[in-house]
Amino acid sequence: MTKMRSALWLPIFDELAEPAVVARLAVEAEEAGWHGLFVWDHLRWQAPVREVADPWITLTAVACATEHLRIGPMITPLARRRPAKVARETTTLDRLSGGRLTLGVGLGSDRFGNELSKTGESLDDRQRGRMLDESLEILTAAWSGEPVHHHGEHYTVDDVEFLPRPVQRPGVPVWVAGFPGNRKPMQRAARHDGFFPVNLEHPDQVAEIAATIAELRDDPTAPYDIAVALPTGTDPAPYAAAGATWWLTDVSPGDTLDQVRGLLRDGPV
Repeated sequence: MTKMRSALWLPIFDELAEPAVVARLAVEAEEAGWHGLFVWDHLRWQAPVREVADPWITLTAVACATEHLRIGPMITPLARRRPAKVARETTTLDRLSGGRLTLGVGLGSDRFGNELSKTGESLDDRQRGRMLDESLEILTAAWSGEPVHHHGEHYTVDDVEFLPRPVQRPGVPVWVAGFPGNRKPMQRAARHDGFFPVNLEHPDQVAEIAATIAELRDDPTAPYDIAVALPTGTDPAPYAAAGATWWLTDVSPGDTLDQVRGLLRDGPV
C-alpha cells in the first residue's frame, strides 16, 4: 500500500477568513502530526458565505507560524491570475516556507459564486484551459532562473529573469485538478507533479487515474502524487491501496471553526 499523507483542506470563509485563525489551526495541525494544510482560492462564494480571505496572504501567515507542514492553494484558477505575478508569489512563498509550497491549479468554475462572470473573466472552459497551459509554461520557465521569453496567445513575458529561484528544484511542485475520466486534465497533470481528482466516487477511479497517468508520463517511475479529498468518516485505506498518496479533509464552506478543530484533533491517517 502507498504511504498516505494527510492534510487539512480549508475553505477560508467566514470564521476561517481570518489569517491569524488559520495560522493557529496550522500550528495545532503540525503538533498533531498532520502533514499539510491547503486552502481554497476564491474571490467570493454563494450565500450564506459573506467573508472570504486571500489565499496567498493566509498561506504566508501559515508559513511563518509552522516549520514542517506542506502548504499551498488547492486549487488556484490560473486563468484569472497574471502568470508573471504568480511566478513572484510562488517563489517568494516557497523561500519563506523553506521549500514547502505545492501549487494546485485548475480551470476554476463559475458554478458556486459566479466569480468569473461577475469579474469579467472568460466562461469558456477551452479558453481557460489554454490560458492555464500557457501560464504553466511561463511558471516552469520562471522557476528555472533563466530569462523567460514567452510570446503566446494570452501572455507576453519578454526577456525577464525571476530571481531568486524557489528553494525546491527544478521548481515548485504542481498538482493539476480535474474530473476523473476527463483525459485532458490528466494529460496536463502528467507533465507536472501530481493530480487532484475532483468529485471522486470510489477507489477504483484512483487506480484508473494512476494507470492512465503512468502511461502518459515520460518517466513513470519518478515520484508522483495523487491527492484525494474524502468526506469525514471515509476509510482512506482503499484509496491508498489504489495509488493515492495524499488524503485531504473535505471540509464544507458551512463547517464551523469548532468542527474543523474537532477534525484536526481526530488526527491524520
